[in-house]
Amino acid sequence: MKVLVIGSGGREHAITLACQKSPLVTSVIAAPGNGGIPNSIPVNIESVSDMVKLAEQENVDFVIVGPEVPLSLGLVDALVAKGILAFGPNKQAAQFEASKEFTKNFLVKYNIPTARSASFKQLTPALNYLKAQTFPTVIKASGLAAGKGVVIAQDYLEGKAALTDMLEGNIFGESGHTVLIEDYLEGERLLSCSLSRGRTISSCPRAKITRGLARAILA
Repeated sequence: MKVLVIGSGGREHAITLACQKSPLVTSVIAAPGNGGIPNSIPVNIESVSDMVKLAEQENVDFVIVGPEVPLSLGLVDALVAKGILAFGPNKQAAQFEASKEFTKNFLVKYNIPTARSASFKQLTPALNYLKAQTFPTVIKASGLAAGKGVVIAQDYLEGKAALTDMLEGNIFGESGHTVLIEDYLEGERLLSCSLSRGRTISSCPRAKITRGLARAILA
């Protein structure tokens, strides 16, 4: 089968290499790819119609979507609607990545353990809430921010600056128009990934994230 990998980062590069090793795969193309990925085709990953058109033009059998933005825009839904098999969460499920507020509300609703938090769209009530918190405390842009939307504020002034930048400075655009102020949790971080077909779940090995790596992820 012919596979199309959407994305341009190291993750998509690794996926492309893995696909090339599969006996089931006859050819692999990447969009937009990068200089190290053969058969890269330029495409605007924020245009669902452009990516669907590319998949149809290239007559691909299977699409693997890596980046969060096209997933949150509903690329998988659009591909499936055209009869093209696609790997990745649909638009509804992608909200868990695209909106921290949505995820937090889901966790609270179903009593899934999570840090205490509150969400805000206006600066004044956010600052009033911040004044009552202990530090360090965590401030998050609710939307996608390319891995840069989290600030661990060590004191009120640092937190105030982060909230001002997000809510009034528009530093993350629409992604920062809703923010979460969350309790800081001390401890080890484990990364756990699972694959689901809707009714079955296959879990991957858990990975321990060291403090240094966690800082790099948040940077």
